[in-house]
Amino acid sequence: MDPTSLAARLAPHTVDPLVRKLFRTDGPVTELVGRPVPIALLVSFTGEKPELSASDLDELAASLVARATGAGDPDLAAALARTLRALAETGMDDVDAARLLPAEFARRLCARVPGAARPLAGDRARLYGLLVDVVARHVLYFLTRRSPYVAHTLAEQTRTLAELIHGPDAAAAAPPERAPGESATPNSPVPHGTSSGEDAVDEDAFEEEYARRTAALHNHLTIYGIDLAHSPDSWPLDAAYLGLQCEPGSPEDDPPLPAERALAGRGRVLVRGVAGSGKTTLLQWLTVATARDELPDALAELRGRVPFLLPVRRFARAGLPAPETFLDAVGYPDAGRAPAGWTERVLAEGRALLLVDGVDEAPEDEREQLRRKLGEWTGRYPDNVWIVTSRPSAVPGNWLADEGFGEVALAPMSREDVAAFIQRWHRAAAQQRPTDLDRLAGYERTLLNAVRITRDLGRLATNPLMCGLLCALHRDRRGYLPHGRKELYDAALSMLLERRDRERAMGAPDGVELTRQPKIQLLQKLAHWMLIHGRSEMDRATAVATLAEHLPAVPDAARQGGPEEVFRHLLNRTGLLREPTPGTVDFVHRTFQDYLSARAVVQRHDFPLLLEHAHHDAWEDVIRMAVALARPDECAALLDGLLAPHAGVRAAEARHRKLLAAACLEHAAELDPAVRARVQRFTRDMVRPGTPSAARALGWIGPIVLEMLPDPTQAPDPEAVLLAITATSIADDMAIDYLTGLRDRAHHDIRAQLAGAWRRYDTARYAREIIAHLDPAELYFPVSGPEELQALRRLGGRPHLRIAGYFTPDQLVEGIAPAEGLTRLWLAYDLGVSMEWLSAFPNLDTLRIGHRIPPVQGVPDGIRVVRR
Repeated sequence: MDPTSLAARLAPHTVDPLVRKLFRTDGPVTELVGRPVPIALLVSFTGEKPELSASDLDELAASLVARATGAGDPDLAAALARTLRALAETGMDDVDAARLLPAEFARRLCARVPGAARPLAGDRARLYGLLVDVVARHVLYFLTRRSPYVAHTLAEQTRTLAELIHGPDAAAAAPPERAPGESATPNSPVPHGTSSGEDAVDEDAFEEEYARRTAALHNHLTIYGIDLAHSPDSWPLDAAYLGLQCEPGSPEDDPPLPAERALAGRGRVLVRGVAGSGKTTLLQWLTVATARDELPDALAELRGRVPFLLPVRRFARAGLPAPETFLDAVGYPDAGRAPAGWTERVLAEGRALLLVDGVDEAPEDEREQLRRKLGEWTGRYPDNVWIVTSRPSAVPGNWLADEGFGEVALAPMSREDVAAFIQRWHRAAAQQRPTDLDRLAGYERTLLNAVRITRDLGRLATNPLMCGLLCALHRDRRGYLPHGRKELYDAALSMLLERRDRERAMGAPDGVELTRQPKIQLLQKLAHWMLIHGRSEMDRATAVATLAEHLPAVPDAARQGGPEEVFRHLLNRTGLLREPTPGTVDFVHRTFQDYLSARAVVQRHDFPLLLEHAHHDAWEDVIRMAVALARPDECAALLDGLLAPHAGVRAAEARHRKLLAAACLEHAAELDPAVRARVQRFTRDMVRPGTPSAARALGWIGPIVLEMLPDPTQAPDPEAVLLAITATSIADDMAIDYLTGLRDRAHHDIRAQLAGAWRRYDTARYAREIIAHLDPAELYFPVSGPEELQALRRLGGRPHLRIAGYFTPDQLVEGIAPAEGLTRLWLAYDLGVSMEWLSAFPNLDTLRIGHRIPPVQGVPDGIRVVRR
């Protein structure tokens, strides 16, 4: 199609009447209002009484195609009709849209219907792109003419659009301005580098486009409640990402390392982390940094790789996708544009970074098949880098060891991490210029103090998700915070479901206005469906059908719309659901799904369902929350059921069920003392771990296990080592009291375990009650922050120090005192400077450096360098 000919056929007087049919001609949405209006309320083909039927919209698209080509083209018309329907799903209001250039608005429309133009190729694909461009211009111009408010607010944009359409050079022959390197036809199946008349795709151009669009797809983080009235639901990842730490397997290993250092040099690694610890965020960051070529020096070996972020929930039942379907699995909007065999070639050449997120989201009976498939693929494509994530209890230790995978674990946030998160959260909130700007600094100070001195809050603030909720709720409630996990979730739901739209002055833009309780009831139905089907994602059609089944029982919702309208309301207005890919829906975080599932089960009195699945790791958090939600008699029956024999349950699973009962005790608001005693009696002999890994696994139970551990003063050294591992795995200051029974032991492994856990507890108290009592002989004392360095100075220094945090040489020279007392120094991090500064320590005879640190220079004479 010649562009000049197309311009003549699609003159303004031809296109304008057709575009106008896309919008309503009567009703309140056409009134001249002095505020933005959602586009979804303006279009004529949605709502209870659409002015334009589905067939009418198809005919309108066919008319545009016919006028452009002089003939019919059913495939082209169908692609255009699908794109026009996306006007109702942009999530924008008329002001948001009119601020965009037509090319960007067209791109966003196309992004809502990935694959719409997949059946097209060559000239027909380019024609599709040009048609969408033309329609986008006319839609934006219509929005500015329709509303004097928009026209006045965006006067310059209105003039620009008028010139594009009616000016002397307004022909649609050339698309409007685009950013350098942007495709000539947004989202059309023909990328850069495709010459006229060719169907072949230039691989270099596609790879550049894939990197750009992949970075945009994943460059966002949800930060709960930063500013309910004004903030977006997500923030740029590069601005909001808080560096995560990975934990060592033993105290004699490296101290907790920044994730990028822990992953450096590893071609295959399994990353374990509890819910909310940041596993998905870490993989998102790796994806974006790789796609943008912005990786830190520690991960330089990943530069130039092609990232594929593969959420297991999208292919859990079908198995690891084949190369030809990788782009669909990662949610790439235009998978059909990829050159034939491109993904296979990237894998075969060993250029891929494969990020497999959430093994725990595959059903338990299918994880072994997933493991075998990973083994096959790593064998077939050996030179690629594989990073897999999972909750800790979902798969056994060394689950992928035979496939060559090492393991790291995301560490709980230290006190310093929590403080940094709270400070960054409030800085981000202040950047929005909120109405409570003058109070934010006070909120930050009081929350930092509360988390430090309040035991319950300190136990909750262990991962980014919980820290974000605490910050949001503390601000939302003007300094008041709930103290338990159940209360925290209840308050979070209230904030997200009640205050979000009210503080944004949203009204009822979609025609549905629900209070908190109906929303919770309906969201529970979706969560319950996912629970019993072992899913963390569901098809949109299934979600709508589930709501249709339960709507009659929720009259407040049923009288406001059908299941489709209510579903859209829950998706767009609650902040709890999202569409990870077109046609699917999940909860913004698995934690909310588990909590709502527990509410649904308790309301249905379906405790046998919980007992039937209690030995499955995916049900652990649901059961713990159910105990918190249940009435005392229900709670007692559930705990007794966990202790009782259960048909078909193996010995190891029975042990797991009993330990889960112990873990639930802290969540029970009211419980018969006899039941509590019975749980403790059944589990007391089970908390004598036989291996270090089993000892660490007890940490997930929480502080309640401290009540059941044997007296440490009576345990022989081999058992005491394991007890020390268990107690130091519990990041609660209650553990300090138990650890005092081990502080006078001479056994090196016990002393090393206690010293290595310092960063998890209150610095001053731990120094006073534990560090001060440890025999320093042959023991390296870790220092991860200035407070620990100062605490050691107050204790008179120690001869052997392990620098486990970032310091400058000047900080170390000033902080390590007395200088003459230091004889051995272990550097776990690369300071990036020459070592002449070590001459400040006259008796230093040994410098020990971590195996990941490059060779050091400038070490003074007389100091021996030992590389681990």
